[in-house]
Amino acid sequence: MLQSAKLKLPVWEAAIVMLTILGMVSSGIILLGLTPHLPMIFAIMLLMVYGIIKKVKISDMESGIMKGATTGLGAVYIFFFIGMLISTWMASGTIPTLMFYGFEWFSSLPLYFSVFVVCSIVGTCIGSAFTTSATIGVAFLGMATAMDASLAITAGAIVSGAFLGDKMSPLSDTTNLASETLGVPLFDHIKNMLWTTVPGFIITSIIFFFLSPESSGKTEEISIFLKALQEHSYINWVALIPFVIVVVLALKKVSAIPTLSAGIVSSVIIAFIADGSLTFTKMSNILFSGFVMESNVEQLNSVLSRGGIESMMFSISLVLLALGMGGLLFLLGIIPSLLKAIEGLLKGAPSLIVATACTAIGINFFVGEQYLSILLTGKTFEGQYEKLGFDKKTLARALEDTGTVINPLVPWGVSGIFLTGVLGVSTLEYVPFAFFCLLSPLLTIFSGITQIGISKHETN
Repeated sequence: MLQSAKLKLPVWEAAIVMLTILGMVSSGIILLGLTPHLPMIFAIMLLMVYGIIKKVKISDMESGIMKGATTGLGAVYIFFFIGMLISTWMASGTIPTLMFYGFEWFSSLPLYFSVFVVCSIVGTCIGSAFTTSATIGVAFLGMATAMDASLAITAGAIVSGAFLGDKMSPLSDTTNLASETLGVPLFDHIKNMLWTTVPGFIITSIIFFFLSPESSGKTEEISIFLKALQEHSYINWVALIPFVIVVVLALKKVSAIPTLSAGIVSSVIIAFIADGSLTFTKMSNILFSGFVMESNVEQLNSVLSRGGIESMMFSISLVLLALGMGGLLFLLGIIPSLLKAIEGLLKGAPSLIVATACTAIGINFFVGEQYLSILLTGKTFEGQYEKLGFDKKTLARALEDTGTVINPLVPWGVSGIFLTGVLGVSTLEYVPFAFFCLLSPLLTIFSGITQIGISKHETN
């Protein structure tokens, strides 16, 4: 838990400080193109100056930063294991095998439908919407061009599938961030998201199925990709053993670190069996620095060259900074003051989830950063969910439905800018067709209104 507030601020003052901080962060990210870390460090410095003016002890503010960052240590350790799992699943052929059969089964179906489904599968396998969009997505855009299909709809299907996968993957940083920040077991969080994800997947699939032009089978680009995947990766049902182990342990509700450890160890064993040239030193480098694919197909290299502890450092440092800033916002009474102003309106699931959704979406549009939308919104409303007797996994799901999947719809957001660059389709062009991303906030609000999938815990 964060420290109790040292200041009791009037709402107008808290709002001014919050808008100033968010304005600073958003200006740095959107206008100056800085990585989020620097604007957040400057924001923390400004908050400390504000605290000094308000005569709050520096030692208390330092303690607030540390205590805020401490709440994310669970996520930090999970990130280490996720990095190792990704790299070993690349080396053992687990992820390549999942991708290969995903393409084999779906890429000959109606175009937009297959784009959405395959991107969902790949996104879930590798836990990165960016990597999925920049590699598999680009390949599908080539297929759409060859078929003279709509690039805007194809991009919408890519974004929908990639971010569905990112949201549901146990390898995703945002999925782990939402669960660990609120203390919700990872696989309980993923299971709970099915309440909104399954309807969203079904509705989106149906829409893309009927929008699709007549299929003309695999293009040469996809065929080359699959051939290279077979030549340079271990494609075998045996490679799926680590995936099965993780799924079984997850269903048995084994905690994240033992589950991920089992997935890592089993995939390391398979990697040594599959590749006789693999040495202990090479495997150690793969665990730390990530797996590197070396083939003659650049897209394949991009998809399968990732993972490792080192790859998670960006996310870990960003999480610690954001949580430290959140700790200061609580300690100085800024968030408590704003929350108290609307507390009277938050009397049930509908109003609470709507407030959560609006806050997460607002931060996405105002700051353009999905991590902050998850972290700040989660810490702001965590106490209110507990007070009203709602299980925190309900909050975690709402954060993903309105934080993770909304960022690609923001033209100046980190995801929106990235996707426009790699897909060559502007954000405003693909937004009307990113059906899953558009549906997710509506479905989570609908669940709040109908109480479907809303869990409550026993109150004292």
